[in-house]
This record gives sequence, structure tokens and C-alpha cells, in this order.
Amino acid sequence: MNQPKPNAEPKVKLSTTPDYREGYANSVQVRMSVWDFMLVFGTMSQETPDELTVKNFQGIYLSPQQAKALLNVLSHNLAQYEQTFGTIALDQQVPPSGGPVH
Repeated sequence: MNQPKPNAEPKVKLSTTPDYREGYANSVQVRMSVWDFMLVFGTMSQETPDELTVKNFQGIYLSPQQAKALLNVLSHNLAQYEQTFGTIALDQQVPPSGGPVH
């Protein structure tokens, strides 16, 4: 009988659900409470100089632990990206797309 080795990493099997979808977001609002974080994704556009429109299309709740794990993964991947393609500059003229923090 084959038994898993102690401390062996489990095999990861990825799949998608029937309602899986992909989308583009250039706006992410972060909301938080004592229990969770909520990421609200949307698209931002500016058709006139005095009006910015954000159309939210998806909200995702994360536990604080999962939010911290996401931070670590994004940080690691951004560092690899910048090492390969160069530093990512943030335009200070663009207003933050973050929404209210609860």
C-alpha cells in the first residue's frame, strides 16, 4: 500500500467551474472589516476632465489570512516582473481608485 511521505506537499489539481469568467480591471477598491477584506473590481474611464466613471463588476471576499497570502504572491510576482521588464512607475496624477475603507 502506498502511503504519502510525511511532510510531502499535496498534489494540486486546478479546474474551473461552469460560471468561471475572466475580465479586465483597471480599478480595485479595497474594503475591510474585522472579519474579512473585500476587493471590488471595475473599469475606470474619464470622458471629461472633471468626471471619472468607475463601473464595478465583481466583488471578492477574502479572509485576512488569504489577503495576506495574496499580498505575498503579488509582491513576489511584481518583483520578478520588474526584474525582467524594468521598474513599474506609478503616475501620481491618477487619483487612487480605492473606495471606502470600512
